[in-house]
Amino acid sequence: MNSTKDRKIEQWLALFVVIIGTFMSILDSSIVNIAIPKMMAVFGVSLDEVKWILTSYTLALGSIIPLTGFLADIFGNKRIYIFALSMFTVGSLLCGFAWSNTSMIIFRVIQAIGGGMIMPIGMSIIYQTFPQEERGLALGFWGIASMAAPTIGPTLGGYIIEHLDWRLIFNINIPIGIIGVVLAWIILKDSPMKKIKNFDYLGFVSSTVGMVSILYVLGEGSTIDWSDPKNAILMTIGILSLIFFIVNELTHENPLLELRVLKIPEFSLSQGITCVLTFALMGGTYVLPLFLQNMRGYTPMQTGMILFPSAIAVGFMMPVSGALFDKIGAKPVVVPGMILLGIASYLLLGKINMDSSANSITWMLTLRGFGLGLAMMPISTAGMNAVPTALITRASALSNTIRQISGALSITIMTTLIQNQLNFGYAYRSEQITPFNNMVKDNLSTILGVVQRDAYLEAMRYAIEASIIAVVISLLMIFLMRDKKQEKIS
Repeated sequence: MNSTKDRKIEQWLALFVVIIGTFMSILDSSIVNIAIPKMMAVFGVSLDEVKWILTSYTLALGSIIPLTGFLADIFGNKRIYIFALSMFTVGSLLCGFAWSNTSMIIFRVIQAIGGGMIMPIGMSIIYQTFPQEERGLALGFWGIASMAAPTIGPTLGGYIIEHLDWRLIFNINIPIGIIGVVLAWIILKDSPMKKIKNFDYLGFVSSTVGMVSILYVLGEGSTIDWSDPKNAILMTIGILSLIFFIVNELTHENPLLELRVLKIPEFSLSQGITCVLTFALMGGTYVLPLFLQNMRGYTPMQTGMILFPSAIAVGFMMPVSGALFDKIGAKPVVVPGMILLGIASYLLLGKINMDSSANSITWMLTLRGFGLGLAMMPISTAGMNAVPTALITRASALSNTIRQISGALSITIMTTLIQNQLNFGYAYRSEQITPFNNMVKDNLSTILGVVQRDAYLEAMRYAIEASIIAVVISLLMIFLMRDKKQEKIS
């Protein structure tokens, strides 16, 4: 009895250690965005120069994730997790002392090398620590960190920027990171290590070139200039590199990323649903902050407070959905969650105007958060549960690589939709303005302002409509999942 109780305690302590690292790495991805205007002023640089602080982090993150599973197999999950958390903490320390834009970019790369490894390794540790019948609940608690951090980031960042020293957005990671490293060293158990003689150099080079090239271009969002030869060349290089990478991985004896796990139907389906759902989430996580700040005039801090209750709702429902998944499987939990997400997104559509109150938007987002909290984690868990134990680390790295690309692609598609619809709406309304209209001549500036405002609101609504369609597609894909919990392939 005592041994069982001790094992339970060890499991949940290990989960706590993983949550610390996951929350820090994801929080940092969103909290830095708020500090961009401040860093522009402090370092005396333009927006084009300072954006590399964000871009360098994304590129380094994307290039290191595919390598994570391979390193974990060689050195073990515990050693790699400690290394990753240490690198992230050291990078945070250096960022806090950055004296120029260039130094900040270099230190952000160091930070990203650690941050990119934390999530896939953390997921692998959970799968190896908890038995299959308890993973849903464990991943539900872990999901609080991965889903709530992006919403908490702007709120915390806004408070720090307005009331404290902006460098605290980095320095705050240092004591937490040190505690996490110490606890990881004490609590986590070593995992079996493999002796791999033939390192996949071609896979590493092609994945790095492919990921960096594609993420660089997609990082431009709606401002991508396809007439610029640089972007066209980079996308071509990126796509060709990834094609070569796929061929190489399928023929290599010890591939960097084990793509063969995609032969497992449940895993592949979960990845597909997650990609579509990632785009659906952009209706709240990307469009709403733009609407609240650019159209309604809320500060980043106020915007964060409007979004914060939805993060609480997601965090509350994650363990609930995990516990339900352990008992009844994925589909009975995910389908109601997706329906709730779709209904809330539709109701949110009616709030995209200049008269809706902050409270009404908060309620719609909170309802959306409940649906998201029910749906998100069981989809991923069902797919990973179908993967053989020996391939968990590789499957986790592949899953996070796919998530990184789909996230960048979703933002690009969403910003492009908004910009195209904005251009169309503005051009259409502008056609109604003629110099022969006396009312127009007397109130031209006012009318132009109204035209621009209405076009922007229509573009915001159009983007949310697109996210609702993505929710419906995800819901239809969910019905392809098995009704009962997938038995692990041995």
